[in-house]
Amino acid sequence: MRGKLGESLSSIEKFSAPMADATTSSLEALKAFSLGIKTRQQNGDAAAMPLLKQAVALDPNFASAYAQLASVYGNLGQSELSAQCAQKAFELRDRTSEPEKLYITAHYYVNVTGEYEKAIQTVQLWHQEYPRTAMPLVILDYLQSSLGRYEDSIQEEHEAMALDPDAVIEYGNLAGAYIATNRFDEAHSVMRQALSRKLEDPSLHYFMYVLAFLENDAAEMQKNLDWAVGKPGVEGGALGAQADTEAYYGRLAKARDFSRRAEESALHNDEKEPAAVGIGYAAYREAEFGNAEAAREGVTKSLGLSGGRDVQILAALTLARTGDAARAGAMADKLAKDYPLHTIVQNYWLPTIRGAIELGRNNAAKGIEALQPGAAYELGSVQPFSAIAPAYMRGLLYLQARQGAQAAAEFQKLIDHRGIVANSPLGALARLGMARAYAAQGDASKARKAYQDFFAIWKDADPSILVLVAAKSEYAKLQ
Repeated sequence: MRGKLGESLSSIEKFSAPMADATTSSLEALKAFSLGIKTRQQNGDAAAMPLLKQAVALDPNFASAYAQLASVYGNLGQSELSAQCAQKAFELRDRTSEPEKLYITAHYYVNVTGEYEKAIQTVQLWHQEYPRTAMPLVILDYLQSSLGRYEDSIQEEHEAMALDPDAVIEYGNLAGAYIATNRFDEAHSVMRQALSRKLEDPSLHYFMYVLAFLENDAAEMQKNLDWAVGKPGVEGGALGAQADTEAYYGRLAKARDFSRRAEESALHNDEKEPAAVGIGYAAYREAEFGNAEAAREGVTKSLGLSGGRDVQILAALTLARTGDAARAGAMADKLAKDYPLHTIVQNYWLPTIRGAIELGRNNAAKGIEALQPGAAYELGSVQPFSAIAPAYMRGLLYLQARQGAQAAAEFQKLIDHRGIVANSPLGALARLGMARAYAAQGDASKARKAYQDFFAIWKDADPSILVLVAAKSEYAKLQ
């Protein structure tokens, strides 16, 4: 009919999104929202953001649009804006239908209070009441992955894909869960399914990049990096991923260059919090590599850009690793006060930060005790980075206590769970930790082999990196 009335094919394709089931008094806002939902399903968060922002501009009381924006901002690393939108949606939830209320409430628990178990209960109720709706299963998958429950996540994502096979987020989530469980062939299969449906999303390219890293496919990594260049909301994250890869191999100068480019890209696109997170993460990397001054400079710069939750987490952890126990402790106390119910903050990051503080104080026993709450959550896919950080910190504390066997068991977790650690530099440093753990046990043969494994990864590393200089000195003493 529209074609017969003279509307062009391109216009019909652009504006053919079905109206979403959402509550608003503005037809124009509903149109923008519906097109935003369709765009998000097919092309991802960054592409959908302008349409969802248009929807709330047209109707400032559009609760569901705020909730969608909360999810989009959260996925793009902007936790402050995510929390603001989720709070606004929650305040307006009485204007909405029952399914919208459940969606809004789930995002409130995730993006504002951080009560993941309450969020799980909410989406499970949503799924029970509306079993033909895919979205509660998608959210449930995200939550289960965040808590390290990947088998549950995989099952739920398969159910979601059966209900809505054209939602691109489902393919990225499922591929991520397969990668986290080292099931790389199945992850490839999911990617092929998405591409066969002509779905396009930054998360797919990110997981293609990660798979390529895990399989030593440099050409495929470069292909996915090239795809991201020039795309707002995407380029910075891709350049940050490449910075991680360079750091994993000890190429610190190159890592710093990619981090600088990621920062410039984010700031150019007015993404202050992602820029601050990237700077903060680069500062943490400097701390783990032994460069305390550069690390502290990065903390100052990142906090000058944003006071977001992830920025604070990285700053506290970095300060702890540079021996600034007073500032790290104050920041940890602030995080505990500001996020008293947040599952990940309370059970993953605060134990890690406090463990690092005690490591700096040469108080291994107290640090190991502080890390106990992290054990149940340490395999989770968390923000601002996933690398089994509690286990890594516990390994360092056991080394300090000269408990080599226990330290080796912790570092082995990072080696065994390659799909979770991926290209994080902690994956390489865990090899060095393993070497030191064997040396602490008096097993010179195994220690030499572990040092050699680390040196093989860092064969092209910048020779002046302090942790490498120390490792070479330790290895020489074993000969």
